Amino acid sequence: MKIFVADRISPLGVDYLKNQDGFEVVEAYGSSPEEVTEIAKDSAAIIVRSDTQITPEVIEGSQNLKVIGRAGVGVDNIDLDAATQKGIIVMNTPGGNTIATAELTFTHMLCGTRAIVRGATGMREGLWERKQLKGAELRGKTLSVLGLGRIGAEVAKRAQAFEMRVIAYDPYLTEDRAKEMDLEKVELEQAFTEADYITVHMPMTDQTKGMVDAEAFSKMKDGVRVFNCARGGIIDEDALLEALRSGKVAAAGLDVYEQEPLPEDHPFRNEENLILTPHLGASTAEAQESVGVEIAEAVAEVLQGGRIRNAINMPSIDPKDLESLSPYLDLCHRLGAFARQAAKGSVESIKISYFGGIVDFDCVPLTRAVQKGWLSGVVGDEGVNDVNAPFKIKDLGIKVETVKSADSVDYNELIEVCTVSSDGDQRSVRGSLLGRGNDPRIVEVDGQAIEVRPVDTLLVVKNVDKPGIVGKLGTMLGDFSVNIANMSLSRADKGEWALTILELDDEPPANALEAIEQDPDIKEARVSRQR
Repeated sequence: MKIFVADRISPLGVDYLKNQDGFEVVEAYGSSPEEVTEIAKDSAAIIVRSDTQITPEVIEGSQNLKVIGRAGVGVDNIDLDAATQKGIIVMNTPGGNTIATAELTFTHMLCGTRAIVRGATGMREGLWERKQLKGAELRGKTLSVLGLGRIGAEVAKRAQAFEMRVIAYDPYLTEDRAKEMDLEKVELEQAFTEADYITVHMPMTDQTKGMVDAEAFSKMKDGVRVFNCARGGIIDEDALLEALRSGKVAAAGLDVYEQEPLPEDHPFRNEENLILTPHLGASTAEAQESVGVEIAEAVAEVLQGGRIRNAINMPSIDPKDLESLSPYLDLCHRLGAFARQAAKGSVESIKISYFGGIVDFDCVPLTRAVQKGWLSGVVGDEGVNDVNAPFKIKDLGIKVETVKSADSVDYNELIEVCTVSSDGDQRSVRGSLLGRGNDPRIVEVDGQAIEVRPVDTLLVVKNVDKPGIVGKLGTMLGDFSVNIANMSLSRADKGEWALTILELDDEPPANALEAIEQDPDIKEARVSRQR
């Protein structure tokens, strides 16, 4: 498998890949966009930093691409939507540069508190500005951390060591986590109004773009100090410039910008109370080595069929949880396929419910397996995987809901897939694993208890509950040389209707199914393909 290393990473990472069996490593640093597209055509993986652009054209032109690895955090140079639609995993290395970026942030905070840069420059110019360069102290000040991920948490830890009060805004931060870190969780407005220092550690999204704007600055204390070593554009640059010039912001420090490199004539370059660095967050020897080796190992693991780490476009599942859930993945795939073929009309929603001990696990892989099974007969297995299944379902206009239920059931673990069509038709199928061998079983169809193995080919029949039906089905299938491997029967109230599911060795021909459907005692008959 060909691995295209498009940007320079640690030599240790490249050597790791070269030492793995079955990999061809192509190092092509500084390639033009046309060269990148050409090299990517038969690549199984591409590794980049921030220079090489992975565009929709690169992704569409690739035939074998399975994973794109970013040696670093931001993936602005990778078209995430195009990769996801094609089922390509996009991974980064969020932990490799955590300490480097946290320490740079704190360096900016210290330089924005004491006149280090101006003092050093003046000394080189022969000046002695001791009286003019009065600074402040961090102790006792309130630091507002916007985004308490890995880097934000490390900055908070260092601020507490300087005896600062730390408050944090993060919509995903729990109260328990905040208490564990000995800081206060606040809403965004409070994060602006109470802060003496503000530092940004959030990803760049539609929600965070321009989040620190003119209105936000108007809510802040006079003399606030603001820092951003995360992503350019979260702080509105025009608003920051005005706040610096008005004195609302006493000092600021930036390592990232809306446009990089920062234009030579950018007005930021003339602001004395603004410290600028050229995107140095991960620029330490330790961080570069760490992210290079980490992304090399992660990419190799994916290509070798191992676990997926730090994926941007799909959840990363704990390996122990995945091992416990693995017996259910095939069952869920088959339940999804069964549910799609049972549904009538245009399906508007799918509800996947989990019961019993399985609710204690992260069921995301199982939900995706159901979705993959649902799509297998629509777009073909080759075009569907764990990455793009939810997006392809969404493209079909189908809403997916998952529920972990506390209701008691007759099985240790049970999975239910329910569908609702536009005409109101509702169908359901339930499945579980039985016995020590974890044998998959369909245990209920449309509320009717039954037990059947979800083999590759099932014939599902609803028929009048009367003598002779089983023999009739056997005869009709036998006339077309279709062998019955097993048969499961269930019925509603006596004399009404019955459910018959037959496990077949081969798929019956169309005229056999037509003959069964035309029988007056057969209400419904369909072949369910589980492969």
